[in-house]
Amino acid sequence: MRLSDPVMVGGEITSGVLLGSGGNRFDIRDGLPNLVFPFELPRADRDALQVYEDRAEVYDRYLPLTFSTYGEDEQAVRNAMIDKLNLRPDSVVLETGAGTGRDSEIIARRLGPDGRLYIQDLSPSFLARNIERMRGVDAKVEPALANGYYLPFADNSFDACYHFGGINAFGDIKRAFAEMARVTKPGGKVVVGDESMPPWLRDTEFGKILMNSNPEFRYPLPLDKLPIEARKTRLEWIIGGVFYVFDFEVGEGEPGADFDFAIPGARGGTHRTRYFGQLEGVTPEAKQLAQQARAKMNKSMHQWLDEVIREAARRDLGD
Repeated sequence: MRLSDPVMVGGEITSGVLLGSGGNRFDIRDGLPNLVFPFELPRADRDALQVYEDRAEVYDRYLPLTFSTYGEDEQAVRNAMIDKLNLRPDSVVLETGAGTGRDSEIIARRLGPDGRLYIQDLSPSFLARNIERMRGVDAKVEPALANGYYLPFADNSFDACYHFGGINAFGDIKRAFAEMARVTKPGGKVVVGDESMPPWLRDTEFGKILMNSNPEFRYPLPLDKLPIEARKTRLEWIIGGVFYVFDFEVGEGEPGADFDFAIPGARGGTHRTRYFGQLEGVTPEAKQLAQQARAKMNKSMHQWLDEVIREAARRDLGD
């Protein structure tokens, strides 16, 4: 992005416009960039935003109940999640859905003067409280209003990415995971969690009581939304066993494997030839004859078929 019409006060940009490569304009007001995209949010995101705006005034007052209900120590739980990020004092970290900063504060205090924490949220009221909480930390903190599944950063920008609470309500959860993987460097960590009643507890009295009181526990586990770049993926159930936490290391593209070694046994072939070398089916009688022939020749089915088909093809082609 390119900065246009900046106004500086005390060395800090207080207002201006960020111009995107596609011609989009993003305002900076009172030092806070508004990077929310798309400009017209889907209905699900507008509804979620309104819920959080309505809760902002009392959120921190009642949030501790989430932990005390299950006899959990909030600081211990949050620190254990943040441990998964493998932070260094100079790490560059992105937190999406950062809320009022209950995790942001812990992350920032693990970073030194060379560290940098980017905090983002869709809710102006939540983010304002987060910014206030960040005053006095050593790390550089960069706040912005932003949509968690349209991240305004280049590929491989961060050492780690964190999100806890809120992703269930995102309009496009799969894209949110893909974006976190995109902006995190290969080898970096992504940690994401939210509430979800696990399948084995949904029909229990315990599960029914909680889902009746808080419908957000009905959200399914978004296991099918994880990105193809996820490596060494772990899933843990925390806070009474009704919140999930994924953590994974970011890889590049699909996983790799050796698909070309000769597989021993009667079938033979390789993983690759078994997948890409399939031909039209034959009658049961032809299949039985082929099995008898390959056994007599002491060859795998792959080797026998490959030789027979090549010989027949060359004959018919006149080669």
